[in-house]
Amino acid sequence: MKSLQPVRGTHDLLPDAFRRHRHVAGRAKAIAETYGFQELATPIFEFAEVFKRTLGDTSDVVSKEMYSFTDRGGEEITLRPEGTAGVCRAVISNGLRQSLPGKFFYDGPMFRYERPQKGRQRQFHQIGIELLGVEGPLADIEAIALGAHILKDLGILEKTTLELNTLGDQESRAAYRAVLVDYFTAHLADLSEDSRARLDRNPLRILDSKDEGDRRLVVGAPSFQEYLTPAARAFFATVTTGLDAIGIAFKLNPRLVRGLDYYCHSAFEFTTTELGAQGTVLGGGRYDGLIEMMGGPATPGVGWAAGIERLAMMVADVAPSVRPIAIVPLGEAAELAALKLTQELRHAGLAVDLGYSGNLGRRLKRADRMGARVAVILGDDELARGAAMVRDLDTGDQAEVELSALQDRLAQFR
Repeated sequence: MKSLQPVRGTHDLLPDAFRRHRHVAGRAKAIAETYGFQELATPIFEFAEVFKRTLGDTSDVVSKEMYSFTDRGGEEITLRPEGTAGVCRAVISNGLRQSLPGKFFYDGPMFRYERPQKGRQRQFHQIGIELLGVEGPLADIEAIALGAHILKDLGILEKTTLELNTLGDQESRAAYRAVLVDYFTAHLADLSEDSRARLDRNPLRILDSKDEGDRRLVVGAPSFQEYLTPAARAFFATVTTGLDAIGIAFKLNPRLVRGLDYYCHSAFEFTTTELGAQGTVLGGGRYDGLIEMMGGPATPGVGWAAGIERLAMMVADVAPSVRPIAIVPLGEAAELAALKLTQELRHAGLAVDLGYSGNLGRRLKRADRMGARVAVILGDDELARGAAMVRDLDTGDQAEVELSALQDRLAQFR
């Protein structure tokens, strides 16, 4: 029955998968906190204008991929396709501009209507950071360093390559934009339909086109490096020198671009060959003009986002964070005693599972399936002696323990 299946491009996070998902988000948050980042959460839907302004009307996200609808009040609403716009909107609408610099970490679901692929669904999840209010290149270095630190902690940094480029300052971009428009105009007939639509509004996006015909033209396009101002060169030199100083390897990629005008200076991506066509696992850059474009004051910013699903596919197996204690009552008289004991142990801070039915063998098999560390067996004979049998499920050793001493004995399994 169709209605009993998840909608195409969505999937259920069952316990094993969710454990990996939570591990990625939890470790990222913990490491971000050591860099001074604070967690925030924005609504999963915003007024559509928030994303139309920030992503551009000609972008694929706005023109083809956004989940937008008109609500009962007649407002055009969009499920968030990315996190940066919502965070910047929150800074403006909550008056946080007065307390910048600000460091923000987020995680949560995003939504894009696109063809589902490995590691990319229509509902997906991201971790991300935004560092707002710092003009200098040290912010770019710190943002990249935090991303690398998280990937290293997850055990996957060595499986990635940091690709880095500079988008220059506004003067650099204006000069480059002019020569790029001239170059592609001369080859207008050979451009794809999407790239012809982008030529006037954001020609830099053509450099990132996936169309094979466009890519052949891009090879002969003028190089951005020739049009960088001295200030832009100095900014990028500080970034690369800083990354060298802290031991973060990178590869320069002059074709790594961001098409919208509020992007500037550093653009970076950690890429991998382990996920097929979906090679980017973490990407970001500097966006000094974004908050001003949204109606706020001029505010520098740099940030990145990473897909949790893609990261989770690359991490090693994650063991359960808690291995419970299994309470195994045998006999009618033991059921009530087991219920009481279970609650006492839980209130003492222990993770405890109480089997509901079955003989000793069945209950121990259940305990093994759930990864229990120890089993506490309560039978009529043990209860008559005021004791319980404690079995170590890793070693098979067992011993009788008085009920009055049980909490102390089990404390080592907390």
